[in-house]
Amino acid sequence: MKALDFVYENEEPISVQTFLMKHHGVSRRLLKSLKRRENGITLNGSHVRSIDIVHKGDTVSIQLEDTVRLDANPELYAEVAFENDSLVIYDKPAGMPVHPSILHRNDTLGNCFSAMYPGLTFRPVHRLDMYTSGLCMVAKDAHAASCLQGSFRKLYYAAVQGMIPESGEINAPIARMQDSIITRCVREDGKAALTKFRRIASNDKYSLAEVIPVTGRTHQIRVHFAYKGHPLAGDDFYGGDLSDISRPALHCGEMTFTDPVSGQDITVRSALPEDMAALFKEEL
Repeated sequence: MKALDFVYENEEPISVQTFLMKHHGVSRRLLKSLKRRENGITLNGSHVRSIDIVHKGDTVSIQLEDTVRLDANPELYAEVAFENDSLVIYDKPAGMPVHPSILHRNDTLGNCFSAMYPGLTFRPVHRLDMYTSGLCMVAKDAHAASCLQGSFRKLYYAAVQGMIPESGEINAPIARMQDSIITRCVREDGKAALTKFRRIASNDKYSLAEVIPVTGRTHQIRVHFAYKGHPLAGDDFYGGDLSDISRPALHCGEMTFTDPVSGQDITVRSALPEDMAALFKEEL
């Protein structure tokens, strides 16, 4: 059980529901769950209804519960790049899946998280492909997950084949390839997808780009650069060359977000991994 306390500092009285939802990002789903729980919401230590009124100086508390779903695997390791009471940001190694699946039941970031935080539910705020390395955020409670969802900015590093422009954007809709549940492609009837990039290094074989996926489609960065004739190094799934790196050369290197409790803007960074840096020995 985890308690979060919120002090109301404005002059005009408002309802508990308005205070929690509009001032502190509590989702309607979480609020409904709290209302069903005994003392899920209290006002100055006493049980309160969501329609009751909050006045300046009052403290509204919510009690958060977790249901553990994933097996813990203490043998797994992922470096922690940032942590506070609300969230943890891992620097995920390439090759580690985020979620368990039929083929990966006990070797995922979720199993690692469960070993590090017994009793907490694994709530990843976003996903990284199995072979994509870098920053991956996990919320420690339902309130943090609700506040953080879709409210952060990610910057990736991608090593792509050939020479790309100094900067630009790729605006092309992405759809699922027919007869495949995994492969994506650019197609007119796909969902809107926008990728912005800036070249920061290059040599006679590869370009290294800072990439911001404005939208969040599956395989977006990989598909967009392949569509432009510059597949990621090591991404044989979309036509990339495996001769210098054995996985898609993609790394989540920067994440900016607003802390759900303090309201502070925080930026976390991760250095380019060795296998990608090795593609640019003379340029970096």
